[in-house]
Amino acid sequence: MKALVQRVSSAKVEIDGKITGAIEQGVLVFLGLEKADEKPQVDKIIKKILSYRIFADEEEKMNLSVKDIGGAVLVVSQFTLAADTKSGSRAGFSTAKPPAAAKVLYDYFLTQLKNSYPLVESGIFGADMQVSLCNDGPVTFLLEC
Repeated sequence: MKALVQRVSSAKVEIDGKITGAIEQGVLVFLGLEKADEKPQVDKIIKKILSYRIFADEEEKMNLSVKDIGGAVLVVSQFTLAADTKSGSRAGFSTAKPPAAAKVLYDYFLTQLKNSYPLVESGIFGADMQVSLCNDGPVTFLLEC
């Protein structure tokens, strides 16, 4: 499981011109699900996302999490993160979780995240989405479980 986490001052997701999720300060999470991923990995990465210290404290050190600052979380499914890019000039997707199973796990991820934290928005699994963001820093981390 891979979560590309970006510290943002704002972000939004649009589908067919309609905003399905938007946040101000917080984190934008692109979530890639791999074949072996199951609920224990989801639970672990949620804890990591919510507690990962990527926001500046009063001394300008990255010591605060999204929860510490009361920021929001915007989640976007992105199967391309699970691609095999080790060789060639075209990504292979045999490492990605198949769509039906990935949707079940993505829905579980969103449910668990919303049960753990109240400020959560999202895109729609499998949709053609346009994502706009203002990366603050820029600060981007690839979290893996």
